[in-house]
Amino acid sequence: MKAIITLLALGLSASAVFAAEPIEGKWKTANGETADIRSCDGSFCITLKTGKFAGKTIGTLKGTDSSYTGEITDPETNKTYSGSANISGNAMRLKGCVLGILCKSQSWTRI
Repeated sequence: MKAIITLLALGLSASAVFAAEPIEGKWKTANGETADIRSCDGSFCITLKTGKFAGKTIGTLKGTDSSYTGEITDPETNKTYSGSANISGNAMRLKGCVLGILCKSQSWTRI
């Protein structure tokens, strides 16, 4: 009986891992800091974990599979931009835009 319960528990935890969105997890930013992306209030919140702005939430995105949209905040200037993220494997391309025409992009890598 104990073995069955253990197998069920392992199966449930494995299904939880596979159910996570590709954006969730730890990411290495373009400048080498670590960011953590987790589900929060129906979105995905981006929080810096290391560096000068550790603990600061710098964005919220919504979406599924590999394409997300929302807002990205530049922690240096504290300005918020319309943003998007596209994921391919362990790479994420983030883009922030002003008026949809002046855009900057960064590539992040999953840790």
